[in-house]
Amino acid sequence: MFEAQLSSGAFQLLGMADLGLLPAVFARLRTPWVAVAVSSAVTLAVSFLAFDEVVATANFLYSLGTLLEFAAFLWLRARQPDLKRPYRVPLSSLPALAAMCAVPSAFLAYVCAVAGWRVFALAGALTALGVGLHGSMRLCRAKRWLKFEGQQRGQGGHAAAPAHTV
Repeated sequence: MFEAQLSSGAFQLLGMADLGLLPAVFARLRTPWVAVAVSSAVTLAVSFLAFDEVVATANFLYSLGTLLEFAAFLWLRARQPDLKRPYRVPLSSLPALAAMCAVPSAFLAYVCAVAGWRVFALAGALTALGVGLHGSMRLCRAKRWLKFEGQQRGQGGHAAAPAHTV
């Protein structure tokens, strides 16, 4: 299971490099050894935690990410209701969409609320690290300190998302 997770994480980093979100060194197609090394270093860094703390931290971060997705979903429906989307939720009113997101959001909020202080600290540190790395990657791209591959940058300085077809 560890090897499968390591490979999955390495190929996620490879995909981010293909989109131009990480330096080209992560985009080695035959053997993503840099991505494997980074994934191994992250695994080693959290190995000081007990298993239940690792699971709680993973669930906490997953819950925060899902709440962010729900918020983005509602915000986009409110601000840009006529935006073309590859998939469409068949509800049209914003209150109905908010109600649809409310029940899973309550469970996700509960997961966040019962997390211990070490989970909060680790999740905060990992979130700050992610924000810092995102900023440093943007700086490295702008200053051309590292080589990036992938698609051209879209509006707002983000890599353009791939086109999805239904």
